[in-house]
Order: sequence, then structure tokens, then C-alpha cells
Amino acid sequence: MRIHSDSFANGAPIPVAFAGGDAQGFAPNRNPQLAWREVPDGTHSFALLCVDPDVPTVAETTNRDDMEVPVDQPRADFFHWVMIDLPADLRELAEGSCSDGFVAKGKRDPAGPAGARQGLNDYTGYFAGHADLGGEYFGYDGPYPPYNDLRLHHYHFRLYALNVATLPLEAGFNGQDVQAAIEGHVLAQAEWIGTYSLNAKVLAG
Repeated sequence: MRIHSDSFANGAPIPVAFAGGDAQGFAPNRNPQLAWREVPDGTHSFALLCVDPDVPTVAETTNRDDMEVPVDQPRADFFHWVMIDLPADLRELAEGSCSDGFVAKGKRDPAGPAGARQGLNDYTGYFAGHADLGGEYFGYDGPYPPYNDLRLHHYHFRLYALNVATLPLEAGFNGQDVQAAIEGHVLAQAEWIGTYSLNAKVLAG
């Protein structure tokens, strides 16, 4: 199975149009276009995850003017998009079709393909307890890494062809739930990667 995006080249920087934030604040937050082909026989649905494995694990060091997050700080996964039960005959998600703008407290019922279900992304935990932003963040919310992070962040858009039409997950599932639920059901996997940073030193190379 092969996946492709017209929104940015594989391994290239993600344009700000598809980011959750930029140097000025929240960004356009549109989902990128994704298309796939060479789907294996026996596919009954797809699952889609977007994960950033470069997220700092020491929150107190992020977004501070008096220090930078070192490259070698331990990192963790951060899910930006969690979607399951995409129809087996689907071959494309159009740019901006599932997210077009940042919604404070999260999108309650994000747009998406008929029959598909969208889970909680990790902004749910990140903004937990924040008076203006705390809430349940369903669907796609794009890159918004710490501006003082010295590591370039990588965003892995992973599509899984599954041999089941639906996954047995209740509403409010997250990325870890999907990873567990698809075990033993994956017929094929494809990945498209983009990068993003708000640190001038990283951007300068």
C-alpha cells in the first residue's frame, strides 16, 4: 500500500496552513490532503493516526525564554489525529475536509468521511485544566511544538488497512487505544512524514 500527500513532500516541512500554531499563535489548522493506492485484498476498513514522537517529557522546560529544550531530553508520542472505521472503498481525504481552523476547547463533532469515527487527540491532555482551552479535542489538530525546542519534530501520518470493518472501541478512544485494537488486524501499513519547528535555530539548520 502506498500513501501520498499533495500538501507537502515526504520528509519535508509542513506548511503553516496545516499547523495548529505558528510564531504568532494559533494557525489555520487544516488537515493535509492524503491519498492512497495499492490496497490489499481483504481490506474492510482503514485506521489513520498522526503521531509526533519528538514531544518533550519535561513540561516545565517548554515554551520558556530563559532556556531551551535540549535535543537529548527523553521524548514521548503525541497523537494529532486519530480516526478509525474509514470505509474500505475510500482512497482520499481532501485538504481541509476534516479540519479547517482551531476550535478552543476542541471540535466536538469534526467533519470526516461517512461512517468513520474520530477519537481524541493529545491536546485533550495538554490543555486539561486550562480555563479557556481545556476540553475534549476530537479529530485533527496540527503541529504546535514548543518554540524553545532544539529538536526538529516529525509528524508521522500512518494509514493501516484492516481486515475488520469496525474496531470495538467506545466513543472517546485515543491513539493508544487504536494501536492496541488493530493488533492482529493489519493487512498493510503506509506512512507519510512531515517536519515542523518554531525554533529559529532549528529552522536555520
